[in-house]
Parts: sequence; structure tokens; C-alpha cells
Amino acid sequence: MNYMGIDHHRQYSHVTLLDEEGRVVKSGRVVNLRRELENFLCGVNGVKAVVEAGRSSYTMVDILDEMGIETTIAHPKEVKAIAKAKVKTDQRDSYKLAHLLRTSYIPEVFKRSRENRSSQRVLRQRAFYVAKQTAVKNRLRALLAQQGEEIRQEASRVENLFTAKGIRVVEKLALPEREAKMMGALLKTYHHLQDRIDETNALVHELYETTPSAQLIQTVPGFGKFFSVLVAVEIEDLGRFEDVRKFHAYAGVIPSTHSSGETTYHGKIIKAGNRWLRWATVEAVWPGLRADFDLRCYYDRMKRRKGANSAKVATARRLLTIIYRMLKENRPYIPYKRSWK
Repeated sequence: MNYMGIDHHRQYSHVTLLDEEGRVVKSGRVVNLRRELENFLCGVNGVKAVVEAGRSSYTMVDILDEMGIETTIAHPKEVKAIAKAKVKTDQRDSYKLAHLLRTSYIPEVFKRSRENRSSQRVLRQRAFYVAKQTAVKNRLRALLAQQGEEIRQEASRVENLFTAKGIRVVEKLALPEREAKMMGALLKTYHHLQDRIDETNALVHELYETTPSAQLIQTVPGFGKFFSVLVAVEIEDLGRFEDVRKFHAYAGVIPSTHSSGETTYHGKIIKAGNRWLRWATVEAVWPGLRADFDLRCYYDRMKRRKGANSAKVATARRLLTIIYRMLKENRPYIPYKRSWK
């Protein structure tokens, strides 16, 4: 068996091939094209490969999969912790990866399917548009806040500026010429982004209809269609978590711990896991509290003990526990029914 370490970049990769004894068979720079990699491996049989996780590393993973080469994706931070070096070059990095693969010391990252990655891109795109639209809204509000008293009073009569009625009011405001042009540009940008959000909403709906786990997750208090699909896509395979605590750690909603001697201190959450999964569950807490009485009681109890911020994280962790058990048992959420006799 030969072991191939790939230090991947956008246009090229540095590849090092080791044999079972750890001797360098081949080493060199390869353009990220299948034919180039096939030429590099010409005459070599029995290859395993490893690539560090990165923004474009899956392009190389897909090429290797098409070639029938078993590929491992390495966690970059953990690789750095295992094999830290003062001298860092592409050649040394690829050799380091190949050596760790040969000795079975590669810290692996979950390898996602192509379909799952395509779904992730849809959801990231929608989140991008919504974030930009929020920035435009804030800029528009700031522009109105800087106007004269009459304009500010006229704008304040509308509870929500970004309804059809609110937009009509904003368009009719007697702003100075320059500010009116700026306001018009902001409104055009807002409408453009809304059209793009509507387009991605249609794609999210398609994903929802073809993802049974998302349909189960939507029964949990606080989860709408978008967050349900997002959580289902980020999980992909629940079987990769040995227990619910590993699931919590993956979402990054467990407290950091410092222990020395007989003293143990629990600090802020680790934030080292999947930030999209953590964001979705934390955002689902407030609507969840309004929709579910038992969840509200749990939050209030934790708030009295640990404060509002810790209670919010604890409630997000409880939502993840509910989702984990539901998906394990393949059933929808069943709220607890109280008897008030």
C-alpha cells in the first residue's frame, strides 16, 4: 500500500507518496486536474490519500473518488497540534500528511456526499442574502434617523418600514435631493435582495420536500422550514455520533472546562463545532419558548440558577437533545400534555 499526502491549494497541490516503510516514492507539484494526477500516479498501485479540510479541498476529494482512491479528510487544526513544525513548506506539509496517514494518526473530518454539499450551498446562499438585506435595512433606518424632525415623525408612524405600506411611506418622504437618491438606491437593493431570497426559498422548499428528517425536525418548537432543513443537512448522518453528548460537542454548545487538582472551572461554550448548527438551534430558542410551555419552564429555571445567557445555551442544548432522540426513534416531536385536575 502507498500513502499519498496532498497539500491542496486552489490551482495546484503538492503531493508526496510514501510506501509502507515510509520511504518517499514520489513528490512534486500537480495541477488540480484528473489527468495530471493520473500522470503523477502512473505505474503506482494500491493508494490511500489524505487531504486537509479546506474551502476547496472537496474538488480534489471528488477527483480521487472518481479514480477509485480511498480518501481521508483531515482536521487542519488537529493535524497542526499533532505534527507542529517551525519550518512550514508545501513539501513538508504533504509529507507530514502522508506520514500520519501511514501511521493511522490522521484526525478525520466527516466526509460529506456531493448532494449534501450542494444542499449546504443553497442554505449558505440564502443566509448570505438575508445578512446583506439586514445590512441594507440598517443603513436605511440610519439614513432616516439623520433627517429632520418632520421626516422622522412621518416615518415613525409606520410600525414596520419593510412592509408594503411601510415602503410606500418611505418612497413618499420629502427627502433632500441627495438623500432621496441614496434612499432610492437602498430600496432598489432591498427589493433585489428580496427577489433573490424568494428564489432561494423555493430551493429550500424543494429540499424540505425531499428530506424526511427535516420534516420531523420542523415539529420541534422554534424550528421553521429553513432551520429544519439547515439542521438536517448539517447532521446528514446521525449515526456518526455515539451519543447525545458527542452531538452537543459537535454543535459547540458545551461549556469549556479547566481542571487543575481539586478545582474545576466551567467557562463559556467551546464554539469549536459546527457554527451553522449552533446558530440554528440558538436562534430557535426564543420562538421555541413562545410555542412550548415546558421549554419555557426549563428556560426560566435555568435562568434563575445561571443567568439569561447560560439559560439560552442550555435551552439550545435541550433542543438538540430532543432532535437527537426524535431522529434516533424516527418520530415527530410530541409535546408533554399536563393534566390540571
